[in-house]
Amino acid sequence: MSLPEHSANTGGSENTLFVGDTGELELDTRRALTQLLSGPFLDGRRHTKLWPVLVRDEVIIRSRLADLFLELVIDPDQQVAFTRQADTGDIKAPSLLRHSRLTFVDSVALLFLRRQLAQADSRGERAVVSKDDIIENLSVYERSANSDKAGFIKRISASIEKFKERSILQKMRSGEDRFEVSPTLKLLFSAEEVQELTALYQRMAQNEAPLDEGEDA
Repeated sequence: MSLPEHSANTGGSENTLFVGDTGELELDTRRALTQLLSGPFLDGRRHTKLWPVLVRDEVIIRSRLADLFLELVIDPDQQVAFTRQADTGDIKAPSLLRHSRLTFVDSVALLFLRRQLAQADSRGERAVVSKDDIIENLSVYERSANSDKAGFIKRISASIEKFKERSILQKMRSGEDRFEVSPTLKLLFSAEEVQELTALYQRMAQNEAPLDEGEDA
């Protein structure tokens, strides 16, 4: 009498990848889905093997994300995609996404980067900024941030590190303090939102009540 040989594909699905696997998606589709869930986004230029998979399997990936109360956002021209919490109306849905509150300096830095991205797009170029560019353009908000110059620069540096960790800023290979701005910002901030927030912060910079050091914007 002989015993049946064990097979990792036991389970009835041709896409079974490991013992106990009941999933139905192919390996590369699972990898694309995992990248979207782990975040911060899927970038076609950096994830060259995953982007065509996302395009091919967009429908099923959207379905899997919807099961988790998540929405897929895609910019096919810039080849970037990310997930955000779906608008479930009156339904109280749990959230799987990590949230980071923005300080005042974070917010004005993001707006500057978003404007740089728009200007670069109009020229058909990549948006590249330096640390000095960011500091110089945010100096108008120093008084609103309720901080001395050295402290303000320190807070800008902390914001830059935060954006690097989340791949919003990607360091250039030149080795200098120069970064490419991720096109994902186009999806996070619409042109209308940029105008509204910019006007608000300009009023704050002109007067007007400063934010406390630890206050969120």
